[in-house]
Amino acid sequence: MRNLLPPVLAVLAFGLSPAAASDRDVAFFKSVRGEWVGPGEIVAGKYKGTKFTCTLTGDTHDSKIGMKLDGNCRVGVFSQRMSATIERRGKGYRGTFLDGAAGKGLDIVGGTVSSTRVVMSLNRDKLKGAMLARMRGKDAMNVTVSVRVDKELVPVIGMNLKRVDAAPVGALSRK
Repeated sequence: MRNLLPPVLAVLAFGLSPAAASDRDVAFFKSVRGEWVGPGEIVAGKYKGTKFTCTLTGDTHDSKIGMKLDGNCRVGVFSQRMSATIERRGKGYRGTFLDGAAGKGLDIVGGTVSSTRVVMSLNRDKLKGAMLARMRGKDAMNVTVSVRVDKELVPVIGMNLKRVDAAPVGALSRK
């Protein structure tokens, strides 16, 4: 019994083992698989008040811990392709939003995963920020993108997505 005390204390002090953390991460990313649709709004900055609607498909990587989101967001008749890729590399996460900071997007430079949410660090030149995606049950996800202004994170984009692949579409009801 004495020999078990140090490992038990270590687990209590530092949280889950790497294997348990990986299982939790995989479970979260699998929960994002599917078709998502919902409204969003720019809540700060030059385009504050602009409302948009996104249609996204979530999937997991074949051989890596992570996920891919792909689709588009539209404002009126204008549509913009959206994509994000996140994958575990070593003890952290890396990825891109759109084509990454080398193009017109952002780099994902780190992050954490819990059973119901991910928080990813975003970077583009001097712009630093975070993206929080939180599952609200199995069929709803809220996404907030914030940027660092001085020492504070300021939300700039918010989205409320609903899963649409689980519901029958175009089904006729019998009476």
